[in-house]
Amino acid sequence: MKLNKSTLSNGITLITSSVPGVESCTVQVFVRAGSRDENTRVAGLAHFLEHMVFKGTSRYPSAQAVSTAADSIGAEINASTDKERTAYHLKVTQKHVELAFDVLSDMVFEPLLEPQEIEREKGVIIQEIAMYEDLPPQKVATSFEELLYGDKTSLGHDIAGKPANIKRVTKNDFVEFRKKLYQPKNMVISVAGKFEQRKIEELAEKWFGDHATLNEKGVIPAQAGIHTRNVFLDPHLHGDDKSFLDPRIREDDRVVRQNDNGRVAPDVRLVTKLTEQAHLVLGFSGNPLGHKDRYIETVLSAILGGGMSSRLFSQVREKRGLAYYIHTSVQHYTDAGYLAARAGVELGKVDEAIKVILDVILNVSEGSLAHARDMASARDSSPAAQNDKVTEKELSKAKEYAKGRFLLSLEDTENVSDFFGEHYLLEGRLRTVEDVLSGIDNVTAEDVYRVAGSFFQEDRLNLAIVGPFDNPERFRKLLRS
Repeated sequence: MKLNKSTLSNGITLITSSVPGVESCTVQVFVRAGSRDENTRVAGLAHFLEHMVFKGTSRYPSAQAVSTAADSIGAEINASTDKERTAYHLKVTQKHVELAFDVLSDMVFEPLLEPQEIEREKGVIIQEIAMYEDLPPQKVATSFEELLYGDKTSLGHDIAGKPANIKRVTKNDFVEFRKKLYQPKNMVISVAGKFEQRKIEELAEKWFGDHATLNEKGVIPAQAGIHTRNVFLDPHLHGDDKSFLDPRIREDDRVVRQNDNGRVAPDVRLVTKLTEQAHLVLGFSGNPLGHKDRYIETVLSAILGGGMSSRLFSQVREKRGLAYYIHTSVQHYTDAGYLAARAGVELGKVDEAIKVILDVILNVSEGSLAHARDMASARDSSPAAQNDKVTEKELSKAKEYAKGRFLLSLEDTENVSDFFGEHYLLEGRLRTVEDVLSGIDNVTAEDVYRVAGSFFQEDRLNLAIVGPFDNPERFRKLLRS
């Protein structure tokens, strides 16, 4: 995979990654503008804007015109909004790559934002919010982040917003949001697949290089691309170390959710809802994007809940039949993160399931004690202690699992474009495939024990549940037992 990075005349970063053996080419535009950047009065605005660019642009003045442009060449066209970025993409065959640049440049720089379309789309988005409310796995994930970061903070509130917020949105809200954030220095174009390098560079300059989002005076602001956020910072992770914080964040904008003792407390967010399963996310606050332990977290997550031979799957589903799905994942933001287990469990056995999940997770860090005793030639004869240890075989399996999943994902040019474009946008550096593979290969059992021991602490623990329950204290007691 050949990787190139260049800068257009107006400051937009262009990243290209050729993928051998494919016919597709994904052209994707990333903008550092997400739900964290919104005014809370109109929370959900970034996602709403993503919808609106499909309703018409200067050269494609209707939703029908936009969709017809893509359909006429068999392209895939889509967009997505996250908490820290928005992305727009077209996946095309090589001969149609110019149309991808044409359509995307108009969507990013020239959306019509007609008031009647805004009013019409409000109903669509409110129905989308209702749909997510009716999807327990989606609802519990949102609820967990609201609990972890506080739903009054920019990182804690739902990307889609609330119906009341959506109803307040006006065209001027979009205009001001775009003026602030849709600046060239806040953008990355990521192209992946089959293409000619020189042609991509020419097309990028042609369709994007002469664009600049102007302020009300008709000039590019001197600090284009530099913006602030209201953010969460977990003091347990960094202490006074600010090296992992986004330099664009003001010190006085940080928000920390604490209890009366000044510690981030374990807590429960219960969403009472009639369901056939109890859906839960049980997680621990962790490290931010770009942290030196990122690959150790990946391997630790694979040991716990990566695949059907992982510890959680074996204990919770195979041995006890408590869940249909259970897995772990690591989430990183520019200044915060977490490692969490997600599961859908039998209603009558939710307490047992939570206890087992906690035991499995905590036993990894407890296994480090047995490992230390072994290293000191004072072996613990307890079978339970021995079983907690991460063996070389288990470590090797977890590393191969993580590498395999990563490499398989790169068979899709959209995922390749995501990997290089999003990480450069948010980290300001390119990670190569080799960086990831070697980072995973270098993880040791001692690394896993160290990170597990630092993560799996009571004051980092939180639990979100969706199900037909009405007593959150019932679940709080499980976390503290």
